[in-house]
Amino acid sequence: MSIAATASPLSVGRILRVNHAGEYGAVRIYQAQLVVARVVARDLVAFLEHTLAHEIAHRDRFRGLMAPRGVHPCGAMPVWGIGGFVLGFVTGLLGRTAILTCTEAVERTVHHHLDDQLAALGHDDLELSAVIRDIQTEELQHLKFAENGARADVGIGRIVRPLVAGSTAMLIWLSTYGEAWLLNRLLRNRTR
Repeated sequence: MSIAATASPLSVGRILRVNHAGEYGAVRIYQAQLVVARVVARDLVAFLEHTLAHEIAHRDRFRGLMAPRGVHPCGAMPVWGIGGFVLGFVTGLLGRTAILTCTEAVERTVHHHLDDQLAALGHDDLELSAVIRDIQTEELQHLKFAENGARADVGIGRIVRPLVAGSTAMLIWLSTYGEAWLLNRLLRNRTR
C-alpha cells in the first residue's frame, strides 16, 4: 500500500498547481537575475540563461499535465511571479554570491519537496512521477553548480540562504494549504 493511500497527502491537483506555480516563480527569479547579472556578474549569464531555459520547460511540462487532469493554475500565481521577480532582482543587485546562494537555497528546498511528492504519489500517477523525476534531475544540476560557486556560509550568503529557503517553503505551504508540511511530517515519522 502506498503512502498516498494512507497518509492523506497532496492531491495530484495540488502537486501540479504548486509545481507549475513554483516553476513560474523560478522563471521570474532567473529573468530578473539575468537583467542584473549582465552588469554585476557577467560570468553567471550563461548559467542563468541555461537554467532559465530549463525552468521555462519545467513550467510548460507541468502546465501540459494540468488540463488532462482537470487542474487549473494555482490562485497564488501573482505572488509567485512578483515574489520571484523581486527575489531575483534583489539577489542580483547583491552580486554573484547572492545569486548563487539564492539558486542553492531554492533548489535545495524544492528538491526535498519533490522527494516528498514522489513518495506520496507512489504508483498513483506514473506519468506525473516520471516528469517530476526528470525535472528533479535538472534541478539537481542547478543545485550542484550553485553549491560549487556559492560561498553561502560567509557574508551575504548567511543572510540570503535562510530568507530564500524560508520564503520558498512558505509559498509552497500557502499554495498547498499547508498539506506540504503535513506530508513532510508524515513521511519523516514513517522513516523513524
